Amino acid sequence: MAFELPALPYSADALAPYMSANTVRLHHGKHHQKYVDTLNDLVKDTEYAGKSLDAVVVGSFGKSAHRGIFNNAGQHWNHILFWQCMRRKGGGAMPSELESRVVDSFGSVDAFKAAFINAGVTQFGSGWAWLVVDKGKLAVTNTANAENPLVHDQVALLGCDVWEHAYYLDYQNRRPDYVKAFLDHMVDWEYVASRLPG
Repeated sequence: MAFELPALPYSADALAPYMSANTVRLHHGKHHQKYVDTLNDLVKDTEYAGKSLDAVVVGSFGKSAHRGIFNNAGQHWNHILFWQCMRRKGGGAMPSELESRVVDSFGSVDAFKAAFINAGVTQFGSGWAWLVVDKGKLAVTNTANAENPLVHDQVALLGCDVWEHAYYLDYQNRRPDYVKAFLDHMVDWEYVASRLPG
């Protein structure tokens, strides 16, 4: 069964003015769609044909002969989470369980946000900033290109795309402003909390 681009869970203009409709349409409809199309072409007649996206990501990671498959599968996986982590009028207070876990791990919500922004800003070149569960504890990390927490046995709660195509139309080279706006005005904290392991 072919991989498909999931529909956005909101309209293209829902994240404005923090992420413009133009950015959303290009990012989702062009960039993300291209990863899906390329992935479908690459997995044809391979050991990955018919496998789940998670299985393709994990199975192809670190294999030089399958780098193209991993890059497109990883980006498909990453973007699915990215779009789901946002909503119209996002940001605001976290649900109590998530906030409690964040405070336990980072000392305060503000300290978590500072760590997350730093992870996004210090990711050299293209990549991602993540809030993950790692060995039962919340942690902030970053990864290059298509790499993600799944391949490191971590549970991804939140992912922010810091490739330039994610923010350049709206923020130019101001990546710190983009990541801060993502946390303060776009994140769906209820969805993030729903990803906490039981």
